[in-house]
Amino acid sequence: MQAKPQQTRTPQQLVEDNRRFYDSLWSGSRLVEPDRFNTWPLVQSLLPPSGLRLEVAPGLRPRLPIEGTQFVDISAPALERLRARGGRVTLGEVTALPFAAATFDLVCALDIIEHVDDENGALSEISRVTKPGGILLISTPLHPSRWTPFDDFVGHKRRYEPPCLLAKLAEQQLAVERSAVFGMQPRSSFLLDLGMWWLTHNRERAMWWYNRAFMPIGLRFQKPLELSAGMIPTDSVDEILLVCRKG
Repeated sequence: MQAKPQQTRTPQQLVEDNRRFYDSLWSGSRLVEPDRFNTWPLVQSLLPPSGLRLEVAPGLRPRLPIEGTQFVDISAPALERLRARGGRVTLGEVTALPFAAATFDLVCALDIIEHVDDENGALSEISRVTKPGGILLISTPLHPSRWTPFDDFVGHKRRYEPPCLLAKLAEQQLAVERSAVFGMQPRSSFLLDLGMWWLTHNRERAMWWYNRAFMPIGLRFQKPLELSAGMIPTDSVDEILLVCRKG
């Protein structure tokens, strides 16, 4: 039987839970360069020649080029590392982005909207700061029936049914142009349970193995993104990456 999404945390508790988890995670993690991820060829093809770009809540796993990109995150340790590499950083939340409307040509918000209580506010803000005709990269887990304790552990608030996700994007004038299967989460429930136990009971040792073994192995065995026009069939998809255009 699948665990159900938690409904007892207030919005502020959810933010603080996420902040504590990611401050702890990023304080012991290494920065992974954007070109190490399978999103890099896609990002390169979308970079505006002379426009502004924003990445929301990247932690130490940015997908856009670090130098010159504007980053917003709730984790101060992550932002300090990005600043040291030439990133422009702001401490803040996705539901209240401190930028004028229609500022950015390219916005990246991967694995974000499932973490916040006010999902409509988050999507509205992401859309607001994107220029008409601009591109938004967004990813999120699908299918509430696949909820596991891992979702609770990393601070997820929800998973999306695909029709609901598409409707919410359309409300914000975001049209899906392409999509692909996404995510680096191990399929093995045993590995997930072991990782959660280690992070909870022996964080220092868990982060040593994560940085020096599991993350490099995961990066090496990433599959190239297989992007398709529109929305891919999602019945067997756990997480999806969407390339959206602002209307």
